[in-house]
Amino acid sequence: MHEREPVAVTVDLVIFTIRGGQLHVLLIERGKEPFLGRAALPGGYVRKGETLDEAALRELAEETGLDGRRLHLEQVRTYGDPGRDPRGRVITVAYLALGPDMPVPMAGTDARAARWEAVLPVLGGEVPLAFDHEVILREALERARSQLEYTTVAAAFCPEPFTIADLREVYEAVWGVVLDPSNFRRKVTRAEQFLETTGERRILDAGRPAALYRRGPAWLLSPPLLRAGEVARAQVSAASLR
Repeated sequence: MHEREPVAVTVDLVIFTIRGGQLHVLLIERGKEPFLGRAALPGGYVRKGETLDEAALRELAEETGLDGRRLHLEQVRTYGDPGRDPRGRVITVAYLALGPDMPVPMAGTDARAARWEAVLPVLGGEVPLAFDHEVILREALERARSQLEYTTVAAAFCPEPFTIADLREVYEAVWGVVLDPSNFRRKVTRAEQFLETTGERRILDAGRPAALYRRGPAWLLSPPLLRAGEVARAQVSAASLR
């Protein structure tokens, strides 16, 4: 008979929001070993009798004070390499959460502090992460980028009502590229049931008042807004300005 290894189960949260036109992720500073003082994704152990989704919602509430049922929340995947946690065999289920105007975060029970950090500097090594959290963050970012291509989830970042420019800022922040405003407007307004007009307009500092929208009933983006084409267009536009 094979010996069974004791296993613990945790959830880790990759919580994205947009602040100052940049994609940010919520990080905590660990208040205990292992990795004392190191930045990490928020999360914790799944409690007895608790489902994975319930654990994710609880941790989200504890770390941000937000009701995760009002955000876009989905599983990314499960991470279970034997050496990922020096305390023993710990399998974690990573969740991706997207939301607009996230508040200043609250530190949880095992954290010294919690803060928002711009994603790209973190992935560039400026903020070393504990455990395998850099891998989780990188894969969650790719999931978010892909979701913007094929679903209407980008609107989850926008407080309603929002303008087309607000929505374009989401795509630019998540994809990391500057998009052509006219081309973007044409594509998102022609997508089936992506946006619904409110009939109202927002007065801007310059130019004409901007039309206001809310998220439509569609989940799948039809036709899709493919990242490769938009990135290629942006690169051509940038090159033409040199």
